Amino acid sequence: MQRDHILREINELLANHNFETSHIYDRSCFDMVARKRLLLLLLKVLINIDGFTGQQAEEIKKVASTFLASPLVVGLKSKHEYLEEDVVYERHGIPVIAPETLRNMIVEEIYPEVFADRGGYFVQIDGEAIKEARERENLSLKDLANQAHVSRETIYKYEHGMVRASPETVINLESILNMKITLSVDILKIPETEPVNITDNDPKELVNLGFGVIPTNKTPFDALATRDPEKLKKNIAMITNMEKNRNQRVLKKMAINVKDLSGVTKTEAVFILENKKPINCIEGVPVVHTHEIGEMETCRDFLKIIKERKECS
Repeated sequence: MQRDHILREINELLANHNFETSHIYDRSCFDMVARKRLLLLLLKVLINIDGFTGQQAEEIKKVASTFLASPLVVGLKSKHEYLEEDVVYERHGIPVIAPETLRNMIVEEIYPEVFADRGGYFVQIDGEAIKEARERENLSLKDLANQAHVSRETIYKYEHGMVRASPETVINLESILNMKITLSVDILKIPETEPVNITDNDPKELVNLGFGVIPTNKTPFDALATRDPEKLKKNIAMITNMEKNRNQRVLKKMAINVKDLSGVTKTEAVFILENKKPINCIEGVPVVHTHEIGEMETCRDFLKIIKERKECS
């Protein structure tokens, strides 16, 4: 199966289940973005997940954390085998799943409980549920351990969340206790990143207004800006053309992309240009000139001019 075919299928799957989806960005660190209410997915699709590098992962984490999105890699196989359905793998701290697993999540709202790690497959157990059920059945740690064919210490560790279990052990315990004790994998977790550090390369005009600026690589934009560089949660804007000399044709193509992403991520998009030509927007994306930013007093002035020029586009 070709990667382009998988991407089209995923895009159709999400669109058919009330997700707002972006264009597909083949040369970006992510392939597409999709939103359904408060859930924002940042998706990367690969045939072989072993080709996913640590550098790609860090870039996706940075973008996902800023957008408050859940990064997810969808792949077909690793070097040695095809990915199994309803199992969560991991590459460089980002969850990886097979296309069928994504379909189960979207269509059936069934989330995987098994994750693959060195040494095999494992399940996270609800320790409190085990303890409550054991005490309700008047079983000691040793009683339950004997029935489950594990040690007393192992049951103790299960109840206190100290170790994970094999799927076979979980099936055995659930049969003994006559209840579900597994927890779903936290596959939609938003990654944490380091606080934004201002560098000499950041646009000083924006920094002086109180923005944190996060440069990005291999994205349809050049940087992300936020008014809250510690928490990365408020007033995010996608910035394009940071100190880069691009012709009008390239700028128009970039404008179409960032306008698309702005709509799905519910963020602002803006061009920052150094020239003084009277351009207020490009393909519906507001333009702010560096000399204008230098005359502003607060970040509200910057956000106000973006709003005005977006409404006039």
